[in-house]
Amino acid sequence: MKKLIIIPAYNESESIVETVRDIVENAIDFDYVIVNDCSTDNTRALCEENHFNVINLPINLGIGGAVQTGYKYAKENNYDLAVQVDGDGQHDPKFLEQMSQYLIDENLDMVIGSRFIKKVGFQSSLMRRVGIKYFSWVIRLLTGKTITDPTSGLRIINKEIINLFCQEYPRDYPEPESIVVLLKLHKKIGELPVVMRERAGGTSSISPIKSIYYMIKVSLAIFIEAIRK
Repeated sequence: MKKLIIIPAYNESESIVETVRDIVENAIDFDYVIVNDCSTDNTRALCEENHFNVINLPINLGIGGAVQTGYKYAKENNYDLAVQVDGDGQHDPKFLEQMSQYLIDENLDMVIGSRFIKKVGFQSSLMRRVGIKYFSWVIRLLTGKTITDPTSGLRIINKEIINLFCQEYPRDYPEPESIVVLLKLHKKIGELPVVMRERAGGTSSISPIKSIYYMIKVSLAIFIEAIRK
């Protein structure tokens, strides 16, 4: 099977080289593509100097637009599976083969790498853990499905979902919203325990002030998706 790693990157110059090297060494059955979301630092230069496989967006689309670009690349190049791996070094590519095999064996549409099943490794900040539990509760309320790590960006999908996300994908903070979209379409989602790391460099795009906006916006989007579907 053809398997693609999508690496959305915005100002990840401190970690992007090591992230790709980690993938090349530990996910040998996967291809990769970096989607450089119009970074203002030297992320693009580093990718080009190291001859990485990169798509340079002409304008900043945000995380949703960058990841969707990767899905469109996967569709155009006939990949069977696609997985998102963040460019900040938090996601360990050693888990990708296990995740892809679990998706295939269990005939799932999406598999999410969850840091909260075994609760080892970096568990995120207190504020984020509160937000994660809140979104987990909202998703369970609306769909009846328990997702322990709904904001995890480490998620692998099959070809059907690649095609679906090429047509429509949430633009801002897409992880919880896209889960609701799939569950309302009666798609099958599973989780596997993974160990995540702290950021290798850079800063998070979600500040304490933005986290309030994030929770309100995503909550509204989730409820709208639940009604619409």
